[in-house]
Amino acid sequence: PRLPLLAAARQLAQDTAEKIQERNRCQRSGESSAKVNVAIRSSLQSLREKIEELRELLLRAVSTRQITQLEGDRRQNLVDDLLTRHKQLEASYRNEGPEPDMTRSSLMAGGVKRGVTNPWLLEESEETRGLGFDELRQQQRRIIEEQDAGLDALSSIISRQKQMGQEIGNELDEQNEIIDDLTNLVENTDDRLRNQTRHVKMVDKKSTSCG
Repeated sequence: PRLPLLAAARQLAQDTAEKIQERNRCQRSGESSAKVNVAIRSSLQSLREKIEELRELLLRAVSTRQITQLEGDRRQNLVDDLLTRHKQLEASYRNEGPEPDMTRSSLMAGGVKRGVTNPWLLEESEETRGLGFDELRQQQRRIIEEQDAGLDALSSIISRQKQMGQEIGNELDEQNEIIDDLTNLVENTDDRLRNQTRHVKMVDKKSTSCG
């Protein structure tokens, strides 16, 4: 739902700018602007709610790692642009700023910071500076592929270590069985030796008595 919501917010900002210019024309011509003012206030409130919804979607996507850091930065810049636009429209509505720019380029530029703090982006890296959306998407895909390759290599190493552990465990089981067999053999031999010793003592005793 993010892209339709973003498009709706941009369109709402465009419509609000047009309403403010219409209100200004009414004031200059002496006409009543009460109805337009009500519509402007409603539009500004609705725009604010859409921006907050976009911010919540972004926070959820970043916290659950549904998107990469780079994509999170790009989407945050889009939200920042809308916040800046909202402030400009509010200032124009209160007659504290110039008439709003109705050109769509002011909202469609995307990725340009205008004084709004980005909680995820401290400074754009040299690798991404000047790249377009398609180039950023290709770079993200390449990073993900490299991460996948690293995970595959790690999985292979873990599998080999698991196999080695199983082989060592099997070897230990075999050694334990050999030790158990040796223990039984030693015990049997010890029993036979004791029996033979008793027999020798009995023979010796008898031979002594006979002599």
